[in-house]
Formats: sequence, C-alpha cells, structure tokens
Amino acid sequence: MNSPVEIPFKSFIEIDRENTSPIYLQIVNQFVQAITKGNLSPGTKLLGSRALGELLQVHRNTITAAYEELFAQGWVEVKPNKGTYVTSELPSLKNLEASNSSYPIKTGYEFRKSILLDSPFEHTDCEYILNDGSPDSRLTQIEDHSRFYRTNVRRKSNREKMGYYNQEGSEFFKEQMVDYLHGSRALKINKNNLLISRSIEMSLFIISEILLSENDNVVVADLSYFAANMIFQKSGSKILTVPIEDDGIDLDALEMLCKTRPIRMVYITAQQHYPTTVSLSAQKRMRLLQLAQRYRFVIVEDDHDYDFQFNKQPLLPLATADRHGMVIYVGSFGKSLAPGFRTGFIVAPENLMIEMRKLLGIIDRQGDVLMEQALGEMIEEGVIHRHLKKSLKVYKERRDFMAVQLSKELGNMIDFQIPNGGLAFWIRWRNKINLFRLSQQAARNNLFIPKTLLYQHKNIQAMRIGFGNLNLMEIEKIIKILKLSAEQIQA
Repeated sequence: MNSPVEIPFKSFIEIDRENTSPIYLQIVNQFVQAITKGNLSPGTKLLGSRALGELLQVHRNTITAAYEELFAQGWVEVKPNKGTYVTSELPSLKNLEASNSSYPIKTGYEFRKSILLDSPFEHTDCEYILNDGSPDSRLTQIEDHSRFYRTNVRRKSNREKMGYYNQEGSEFFKEQMVDYLHGSRALKINKNNLLISRSIEMSLFIISEILLSENDNVVVADLSYFAANMIFQKSGSKILTVPIEDDGIDLDALEMLCKTRPIRMVYITAQQHYPTTVSLSAQKRMRLLQLAQRYRFVIVEDDHDYDFQFNKQPLLPLATADRHGMVIYVGSFGKSLAPGFRTGFIVAPENLMIEMRKLLGIIDRQGDVLMEQALGEMIEEGVIHRHLKKSLKVYKERRDFMAVQLSKELGNMIDFQIPNGGLAFWIRWRNKINLFRLSQQAARNNLFIPKTLLYQHKNIQAMRIGFGNLNLMEIEKIIKILKLSAEQIQA
C-alpha cells in the first residue's frame, strides 16, 4: 500500500476557481475519477484533511466536506484513529488497460451499425446555399411567437390549460389542431384520430415501427423522398418503385406489382410530389383508394407542403375521401414559423392510434407542452392564418422571380414548370451533364448544392432547387452562379 505522502495528488486534482461548481465537489469528482481509472487502488490511505488542504491550497474544512461526500457515496471508508482510506471492497482496476484520453474514443463492445441511416446532409462555408424547399426563417414573426410563449408561462388563467395534458402533449393544442385541420383540409376528425409528433420524419418512423415488418413490400415513386426511403429500409422492408408521371405515380405499374406480390404500404406525396412537384390528379386519387381497398395496402399520404399554394385551392387530402381506413395522413404544422415552433402530426383511425400512442409514450413521453400551448393559442386567435397569408405573398413573388431568372439565364439548358405550390422548382437538364461535377464547380464559385438535390441516372439529370429561403437578390446571384458553373464544366 502506498504511503499517502508518495501519492501525487496534484497530478489528478486541479482546482478551477473560475468554475461555478463548489471546490469541494471538484475535489470529490476528481477523486472518483482517480479511483475509477485505477490511479488510487482500494485500501489506499489518503492524506489527512489538514495536509491535503495545505497541498491543494484550500481550507481544511473544504477537504473535510469532500471526504464526507466521498464517504456518503461509498468511495472511502474512515478508520478511527487511523485515517481515511479508499474503500477496500472496491474491485481493483490496476490491471486494466490504461488510457490517456479523458473519455473513451471507442466502445469496448460490438454493436450493429447501419449505413442506411448515414446522414446525407453536408456542411459548407459557401456564402450561397441551395436547399430542397425550406421556408425563410427571416420572415417569421418572432415577436408574436415569443409573446405567446411568454404569456403561457406568466398568465394565471392559462395554468389550468397548461396542466391539461398527458403523455401525448397538450390536449388544448390537439383541440385547436382538430378545428384547424377541419377548416383548412375538411378532415372530419376528433382528438382520438390525431397524434402530435416532432416532425414528418418522426411520424414516418412511428408508422414504420408499428406497421412494417421484415421483408414487407413498400412502394414509392422511382424518385422519392430520401428520408422516407431510409426509414422504411431501416425496418427491414423492401423498397419497390413505380414511375412518376405528369399527373402523379403510375397506377398501372402499381397494380401490376399488386398482382404479383403482396404490397404492405404505398408512400405518396400527393399534393406536390417530392422531388418533382407534380400533383396526383383527382382521377388517380380515386383509383388509388380503390386499389388500396382491393389489395389491402396502407396508403401513407405525406402532405408536407399543403400550406404553400399560390395559384389555386389545393386538392383535398386523400384522407378526406377514405371510407375504409386505408389512409394514414402525415403533415407538418407551423412550417412558416420559426423552426422551434414547428411540429408534425399523424391522422389515422382510432384503433391504430392506440398503438401509436404507446410508442410515442416511450420515445417522446410529453413533447413540448408549453410550445404546443402557445401554438394552440396562435391558432385560436388567428395569428397562424394571418402570418401564413402574409408570407405566401412573399413566397409567390420569389417563385415568380426565380422562374424569370431560370428562363433568362438557363432557358437554353433546362426545362421546368412553374410549381402551383410548394417552395421548390424541379429542373431537368436537356443535355447530358455531370451533376456531381456541377456541384463541385458551383462550390468553387461560392454556391453549395447538396447531393440530396441531385437526381441523375441514365434517363434523367435533374435537380430540385428551393426558392423559399432566398430573397430576390440571392435568387438572382445563385442562378447566375449555376449558369456559370454549367458553362465552365461543359467548356
């Protein structure tokens, strides 16, 4: 056993007087680390409180408090008339492999890894950035948001509402959402048909966990939302594809698949298909519902861009015409608000909701009740509607301006249609072009094009480019850089 005077206490105990943590707790934590790393063996005698206090230049009482805390936690034992010792009953860590790092770099055990969930998102230092169609956070009325949030914390009359929640979040918010979805999308639902989530992706994960099993067949368009594909594949399902046409997915191809194998689920973005922005026609909507009933597959309708419509009233969700419980409707709320004020939701029959609530109770037991309460009041007082109406005018102006710039700068290189809704364009390059090289050249010209926006194989070279987050000056600059970059790689 080492003599306490031989132990280099100052090598593992360092006092930081700028730290807000009390000094005695700093000493306690560093003693615990020294013991667990094997620097102090079980049975080692420690310096007396006076001697250690002088060594560390702290008051004796500080050391006494530290020893008392170590004793209370079971790390040391006090022997009358002998002193303080590291508890002898602790297992010795002396022979374990030593590490110089403060925290392990790798696990000491094996675990299952998944390339399916590798993040497709990249980072950049470029001044200009394209995305797939996100709203502009600069347009958010942050004063309104913060006012409602503050009010919910302070106003006494709201305390009863704030306490009116269970593991699914704010009941008041759900009541307001039911009214909102009924008024905006004609969904005749009640609270038992509604589940609040953090995002569309979380909603799809919950659906996947409940409904999909190993080797189930899930049908998506041959161009589809990458995150949804990743979630479905993670469940062990097989992804089957059907072509996308000018009026939505090819239902003849879908029916051929149904005749040859069992289809468990069909995932669609009916309002503005991701990434091509085309809408599923009224005729195809009715036929898809008929196919679902005939072949007993689930329709997952992702309506991510319903709120952003410019030229006409959007077609109502498929879920409004579903009479046989075949459609699960997934959407987002508050997408035009600041990121922290956005949420996702699922609409489905009550018996499925029972199972979904069980899963939600494990992965997100309460949600953000205060935020949901604030959102509920913003719906109740019409703030959401007014903000969306105001921001739509800005987004329409940006859409029209980008259409002009695309025609002006790239009109001889690309084809595109002006989207009726959503916050992105789908552009197809007429001549063969290496889009990866284009993105690399654009980065040299200070424009970042994420790989998730590029769609290229032998039959297509296309891009989805968002305009919602860009002002007019940024749109003009970005399209010019895109043109320059295309010319440079084709020169």
